Amino acid sequence: MSTLTLAKALNDGLRAAMEDDPKVLIMGEDVGKLGGVFRVTDGLYKDFGDSRVIDTPLAESGIIGTAIGLALRGYRPVCEIQFDGFVFPAADQIITQLAKMPLRSLGKLRLPVVVRIPCGGGIGAVEHHSESPEAYFTHTAGLRVVACSNPADAYHMIQQAIRCEDPVIFFEPKRRYWDKAVVDKAAEALPMHRGVVARPGTDVTVLAYGPMVKTCLEAATAAAEEGRSLEVVDLRSLSPLDTDLIFESVRKTGRCVVAHEAPVNSGLGAEIAARVTEACFYNLEAPVLRAGGFSTPYPPSRLEDDYLPDLDRVLDAVDRTFAF
Repeated sequence: MSTLTLAKALNDGLRAAMEDDPKVLIMGEDVGKLGGVFRVTDGLYKDFGDSRVIDTPLAESGIIGTAIGLALRGYRPVCEIQFDGFVFPAADQIITQLAKMPLRSLGKLRLPVVVRIPCGGGIGAVEHHSESPEAYFTHTAGLRVVACSNPADAYHMIQQAIRCEDPVIFFEPKRRYWDKAVVDKAAEALPMHRGVVARPGTDVTVLAYGPMVKTCLEAATAAAEEGRSLEVVDLRSLSPLDTDLIFESVRKTGRCVVAHEAPVNSGLGAEIAARVTEACFYNLEAPVLRAGGFSTPYPPSRLEDDYLPDLDRVLDAVDRTFAF
């Protein structure tokens, strides 16, 4: 049992994966000597050398393209995209090659590539450094998309992603990198594609992932003071979704709010709301509501507190569910 920050838990998970399998490589901008902008790969270059922890040029398309070639040769590359907004130059390689090649080859070619993406706002950065691009990738068939929200999940899920035979987009909530929690490294890990009830409740199901899980837990604590019981579900896996868990919770509470930092317009919350409505229509006491970002480019840092969905915006959605 250790008390770790989320960043250190990822670091320990990467180290464990590299020690377990010599075919695991880390690639990215400044991941080697510097140890990454957020120090997630700190110390790995010193211990594993420049043949396994590779500082790349500032070329995201090249990083993913090279990783695809390495995966075809039997390696398991872990690519770091330094900031979420930098992933778009690599979108062609991810969407048209990484996601498609296994099916194109009728399963003969496997691409066990992990693409790590620090995501979301809350660190006082500008556009391209505070994006939430998950919907682009959950819309892309052939990719597994996951999001950790706490140190324990970070430690176990990064190793599960590396062992996975499919390409995995791995979102890390950058404003939670310094949050601490106790991690039991010997504990049996929940399967990567499963969600978890982070806080049981009876009145409203609140679905969240990544950085919003902590916000929603805080909202649940505040709601309890007013006599409302919120069940907070940490989705963990965004594609595929753990619909069994989602539906079970919604059928119990009869109300559902989906929260994410990304803009509400065409966000992942819309897909979840549609699925919940289709499967749980006769159990719902109110429409499925969403709490998310606004449909604008990410604002200057002094305005991000107004842009990002906070405890009050989540609670407002909860209140509105009781108005029906």
